[in-house]
Amino acid sequence: MAVDVASLKKVGLFESLLPEHLKLVAGIVEERSFAPGTKIFGDGDAADRFYFIVQGKVRVSKQIPGVGEEALAILEAGDYFGEMALIDDSPRSADAITNTTVVVGSIAKATFEDLLFMNKDLAYDMLWTFVRTLSSRLRETNEKMRAFLVLAGKF
Repeated sequence: MAVDVASLKKVGLFESLLPEHLKLVAGIVEERSFAPGTKIFGDGDAADRFYFIVQGKVRVSKQIPGVGEEALAILEAGDYFGEMALIDDSPRSADAITNTTVVVGSIAKATFEDLLFMNKDLAYDMLWTFVRTLSSRLRETNEKMRAFLVLAGKF
């Protein structure tokens, strides 16, 4: 089963792309399957690709010293993770572990950069999608921090 345009259209990162851009992206996707309990990547690993879920569930988590694993998100088909690898050169900031058998599409950073360099309209659309994604995630983090501070009696 190859990742096709219809599968890409279900992924939030790609849903607003034009059909011709979806075809270009589909051409660089690598599909992989993982068994339950597999670590796709770990906190501190080099970040050279990002992933989107075609089938199954992935847990994004952090190891908290003295506490253990803290799940940050449970992701399902259509969700994506590791996209910061496409933006900066920093190592991974969390673990990504499969909860079920998982099929993912992945795109290597270098391949993605080449595609965007050759297709400026696609690059522009992807830039705004990334901006909206990061803004949304920052708002979620702010709300979590506010709730934490309220619980801690600091707010």
